[in-house]
Amino acid sequence: MHSTKKSGKSFLNQLILFIAIAIPWLIGAIYINKTKSAAKSDSITVVNFQRDKAPKADHSKYAVLQQDFKSPEGVTAACLSCHNYTAGDIMKTAHWNWDRDYVTETGDTIKLGKKNILNNFCIGIPSNEPRCTSCHIGYGWKNNQFDFKDENRVDCLICHDKTGTYKKFPSGAGYPVTEETVSDGVTYFPPDYQYIAANVGTPGKDNCGACHFTGGGGNNVKHGDIANEMKQVTREVDVHMGVDGANMDCVDCHKTHRHNISGNLYSIASTDTNRVSCSMCHTEIPHKNNILNVHSKKVACQTCHIPQFAKVSATKMSWDWSTAGQFKEDGSYKIVKDSMGNVTYHTMKGSFVWEKNVSPEYQWFNGRAKHYVIGDKIDTSEVVSLNGLEGRYADNRSKIVPVKVHLAKQIYDSENNYLINPHLFGKDSTAYWKNYDWKKAAQTGMDSVGLPFSGKYGFAETEMSWPVNHMVAPMSESLQCADCHGANSRIAALNDFYLIGRDRSKTLDYAGFALIVFSAFGVFVHAFMRILGKNKK
Repeated sequence: MHSTKKSGKSFLNQLILFIAIAIPWLIGAIYINKTKSAAKSDSITVVNFQRDKAPKADHSKYAVLQQDFKSPEGVTAACLSCHNYTAGDIMKTAHWNWDRDYVTETGDTIKLGKKNILNNFCIGIPSNEPRCTSCHIGYGWKNNQFDFKDENRVDCLICHDKTGTYKKFPSGAGYPVTEETVSDGVTYFPPDYQYIAANVGTPGKDNCGACHFTGGGGNNVKHGDIANEMKQVTREVDVHMGVDGANMDCVDCHKTHRHNISGNLYSIASTDTNRVSCSMCHTEIPHKNNILNVHSKKVACQTCHIPQFAKVSATKMSWDWSTAGQFKEDGSYKIVKDSMGNVTYHTMKGSFVWEKNVSPEYQWFNGRAKHYVIGDKIDTSEVVSLNGLEGRYADNRSKIVPVKVHLAKQIYDSENNYLINPHLFGKDSTAYWKNYDWKKAAQTGMDSVGLPFSGKYGFAETEMSWPVNHMVAPMSESLQCADCHGANSRIAALNDFYLIGRDRSKTLDYAGFALIVFSAFGVFVHAFMRILGKNKK
C-alpha cells in the first residue's frame, strides 16, 4: 500500500515537472504561429470614414465671376464678395502664416515655421522670398515687408482650380505669369481667370500636389512618400490613394474646418496638435487579432504598413552644398545625372544622393519635436539635428514611427558657431546663384535675419527626420514578425528596451539552458532510481 502511494506521488511530481517545462514552450510556439498567421490574414477595422458628398455650387452661374479679370487679386475680390469670412479664416492658418507658436528650451514662446526656420534642402527663406514663396497661398511675398493682413493677397485659385490650367511661376513670389514664359524646359501660360474662376471646386490631388509633391526643388525630393505619381498611382504603391484601391484625395484624411487643414509636418511643427492619425478611421485597436492590437500601443500603424517609400521615383537622401560652384571648362554649368535621370551634381546646388525603394529608419516619437532656431550654437564634431523628434520607450505617448532621414552639408559661421542663412536667389550681385561667392551670400543672408557674419565659414553636417505617412502597402506586403523580432531587426537602433527575438542576454541564455539541462537530468536520475529500486525488489 505504501509503495503504491509513493509511486503515485512520484508520477504526479514527474507530470508537474513535465508541464512546467512543456507549457511555456507550447505557449511560445502558439503565440509565434498565431502572430505570423494574423499578420498575413488579419483584416483592418474601418470606421468614421466618409467622403464629402454634399452637392457643390455651380460657380459658372454667378454673375460676379463673368468678368474679364485683369489680375489674380481681382478674382480674390470676387470670391470674397460671397465668401466674406473666408480670408479671415485663412489668415489664421499655418498655410498662410507659415509659422506656429514654439516654446524654446528657455521657456520663451516664439513664432517658428517655414518662414524663418532653416532646413537642409534649400536652407532658408529670408532674402530668397520670390523663389521660395512661389508655393505660398498668396500673391506678392517678395520680401519681409509682405502684408499678411491684406485679404486681396489670398490666392483662392491655387487650391480650388479644377481646370488644371492655373500655375504659379517658380520665381514669381506667388504670381502666375502675365505672358508666355519658359523656365527649366516648362512653358507657363497666362491664366484665363474667368474660365478658371467659373470652374472651381473641392481641392484634389493636383491642387495639393502642386506644392507638396515637389517641395525641395523637384518631384519627390523632400518627403519621399508623396510625389507626382500619387495623382495616378496603383494600390501596390498606396492602398489609400491608388486609383484601383480606395482612390482617396488628400482632403479625405486631411479634414478641414474653416480652411484650417488638419495635419502637421514635423520638419517645421513642434506641438502635438492638429494631427492626422490612422486611428481617426481605423481606431486604436484596428485588428481583429488582439496580439497585433497589443503592438499598436507602442508601434505606429505606419511602421508595419509602410515597409518602403520612394517606390516609383527616387527621393533625395543627402545634399552636399560644399561642392557647389564647379563649372565646365567652357564656363557652363556642370550637371551630372545618374542612370535614373536624377541630377547627382549641379553647379548651383552641389552634390546629391538619391535612393529608390528605401527602407525607413525608425525613431520613438511622442508627437513633439525640437527645432534648430537661427542663431543657436552648434557642435560641428557631431551631426547637427535640425528637427529632433522627441520620444523614448518609457514615455507612454511615444510610438515607434518610420522616418526618412535626410543628411546634408550646409554653410555655417565657423567663428560664431551657428548655421548661416545664405542669400541664394536674386538678381543682385550678392546672390550666390549670381556670383558663386559664399561670403557675399552669407553676409546678405545674415543681414536679413539680423545676425552678424564673422566673414569665416565652413560646412557642417546636418540631419532632418521626416515621418513617413504615405505609400501604405497592401496588407500582404506589411512587415512580418521576423522583420523586427529577429537578428537583423529593422529597429535595431532602438535599444532602450528589451525586444524578444532581437536581444540576447548571455547570462539569461546560460541560466535557461542550465535549467533545462538540470531538469532533464533530474527526470533521468529519478527514472533511473525508480527502475533500480524496482529491480532490487
